[in-house]
Amino acid sequence: MINLLELYVKLVGLILIGFILGRKLPSYASTYVGQFLFWLGVPISIIGFLIRTDLSGQIWIAPIIAHLAIFLGAFLAWLKIKAQAYFTQSVPQKSTQGSLILAAMVGNTGFLGFPITLAIVGKEYFAWALFYDMLGSLFGAYGLGVFLAAKFGSNIQSHIQTAKVIFINPALWSFGFGLLLRQVALPSTVVFSLEKLAWGAVALSLMLIGMRLSQLKSWRKVPQAGSSIFIKMLLVPMILGSTLSLFGVTGNAAQVIVLQMAMPPALATLVIAETFDLDRDLAVTALAMGIVVLLVTLPVWLWLF
Repeated sequence: MINLLELYVKLVGLILIGFILGRKLPSYASTYVGQFLFWLGVPISIIGFLIRTDLSGQIWIAPIIAHLAIFLGAFLAWLKIKAQAYFTQSVPQKSTQGSLILAAMVGNTGFLGFPITLAIVGKEYFAWALFYDMLGSLFGAYGLGVFLAAKFGSNIQSHIQTAKVIFINPALWSFGFGLLLRQVALPSTVVFSLEKLAWGAVALSLMLIGMRLSQLKSWRKVPQAGSSIFIKMLLVPMILGSTLSLFGVTGNAAQVIVLQMAMPPALATLVIAETFDLDRDLAVTALAMGIVVLLVTLPVWLWLF
């Protein structure tokens, strides 16, 4: 419980600092911070943690479960939209439908999932979170997520552009580079420096979330966002979490997977919503609601799993 309390202080504190900075700094500041993290911060953190991470065991199951969670979230959100249309004769706009499905699909398994995993179960099981994010959430967001966004949005991109987004993602390249560096005997000072830089990038990532939340203008989308949050953060983790033993995933590894499944909607959902002209207000509201809900659900998942 002490570790959980410390985690809450760090999470809330850093997000709050980012929120204050987002109010004080120009609106474009968060864009620059996001670009820095995309090109340098997150890749460095992946390398810094990966070179000391245990890659033994069944970690390749993590991305499989990630894709199951993504498809299940999308399917349940689609069912919810169809049920609403049937029982109330009220159908949300296509742009809103797209944001609803995206918010129920992909979680913030990087910016939030990494620090939470590291704080609760340590670096020993970080590979489970990393594989879930790199080989699961990344392709779910920029693969199926972009496909659905193109279907529901009005700003259509080609499949070549979509493939380019995935291919040039520096986080994916750093993942491979980190695997190669594991085979090299690096000086202790280099390893130490990489680890400190990695933790710095994690802190900056949490501050970026606060900066993004400071841009929220209205809470009128709360009822709609609530349905996606319920699916993403409660229903999917409960359904798939109860089946993890069938995959041979138990103990701390199962805890990591459940926590990753229970993360709030990813920042990528906002990026995609802006790119394809979906419901941006709904995407931002879902991000904000998700973080609040996480503070309540986190101890529940730790208790159950």
